[in-house]
Amino acid sequence: MGIIVANLFITLDGVYQAPGGREEDTEGGFEFGGWQAPVSDDQAGAAIAAEISRMDALLLGRETYDIFASYWPHQSGGIADALNGVPRFVVSSSLQDPDWAGTTVLPDAAAAGRLREYGQVHMFGSGVLIQSLLSAGVLDRLHLWLYPVTLGQGKRLFDDGAVPTTFRLAEPAKSFPKGAVSLVYEPAGGVETAEMTAS
Repeated sequence: MGIIVANLFITLDGVYQAPGGREEDTEGGFEFGGWQAPVSDDQAGAAIAAEISRMDALLLGRETYDIFASYWPHQSGGIADALNGVPRFVVSSSLQDPDWAGTTVLPDAAAAGRLREYGQVHMFGSGVLIQSLLSAGVLDRLHLWLYPVTLGQGKRLFDDGAVPTTFRLAEPAKSFPKGAVSLVYEPAGGVETAEMTAS
């Protein structure tokens, strides 16, 4: 059985909105589109490309799908070839006829569980879908690409209503020259509480 891996580029204050470009997602008056590139470097880029190369299928939420579908089908080489060359799935209750050829619409997060037959199913962005997958119990890994910047505004991964979850570190953390850190977690059950002791 395969795994579903959510890759998310995220700031120290938990913002994942529009890392890739100024006009990528301006919802809510977001002013910092394109925040990722200035704090990235060749080593981080190579690690992200390596992650993409392991992908056997691509899973996206509706908003990220719209962003990807408007850009990647018109690109070629490297990352574009990887994204365009695998089966693609989008979770949406409203999309009927996806523009990106080779894309299948799934009705809800629970339906994504069957995609494990593909081996490694990777997501990018799609913060809302990450929460839905956690709630449905079908997210196997959360790969956070944490960047050394705070924005003070924007869409955050964990906000009010987040599913209470404990995670275990699935791989050793990796750091990159400009301060980004790769953190790979697996859900490890609910949240337990206890008193801290002095010993």
